[in-house]
Amino acid sequence: MATATATAARPVRGSKSTKHAVVTPITKKLRPLGDRVVVQPSAREEMTKSGIVIPDTAKEKPQEGRILAVGPGRILDDGKREQMDLKKGDKVLYAKYGGTEFKLEGEDLLIVSQKDILAIVESRP
Repeated sequence: MATATATAARPVRGSKSTKHAVVTPITKKLRPLGDRVVVQPSAREEMTKSGIVIPDTAKEKPQEGRILAVGPGRILDDGKREQMDLKKGDKVLYAKYGGTEFKLEGEDLLIVSQKDILAIVESRP
């Protein structure tokens, strides 16, 4: 009968796939995988320009947000990693119903694949 022996635990090191992941304070608990990014949707309009208050049920889903964390990139068929076009802090437009919504520490966040990001919004100087 074989007996189990305990071995000393070794510290876990980051793999090649996670060494390029970017993390901010709100997303310290999140590390997107592959070509995914964590997006903080921009605030929804509460009132129209003419002063009419919009109820929650009538508001449209936001399609604009700021990137909080970026995954390391998708692994291609030849084994190389795809370069991510996005970086932390980018203001982006994304597909209306793309990604997965969730709450972390009371904050609404979204995990979106890079292919669902439509454009980077650049500010003019």
